[in-house]
Amino acid sequence: MKFTSQIKVLGMKASKGTLENGSGYDSTKIYVETGLDDSKGNAKGFSAVEYSFGMSDEYAKYKHLTFPFMAEATLEIVTTGKIQKTQLIDLKPIEMVKQPKAA
Repeated sequence: MKFTSQIKVLGMKASKGTLENGSGYDSTKIYVETGLDDSKGNAKGFSAVEYSFGMSDEYAKYKHLTFPFMAEATLEIVTTGKIQKTQLIDLKPIEMVKQPKAA
């Protein structure tokens, strides 16, 4: 099931290289502001959730932006039949998040 949502992107990280065993890795991780579960009354505020977002070259498309920024994200909920997860499919920056002015 695909859907779109406005998200606040807090950061991104590209990783590319080779492990000691010769296996290669190439990825971009995106860190998105997500509300804490306050349904039990013992948590309040926000944390960051990590999403995989393609190869390391995806990072180059966004590195010029000022973080954090708001974006329209296309997400997809998928399952193995037992485990459900949310995947980030597409990301379109909307606006920069207003930063507090330094005193």
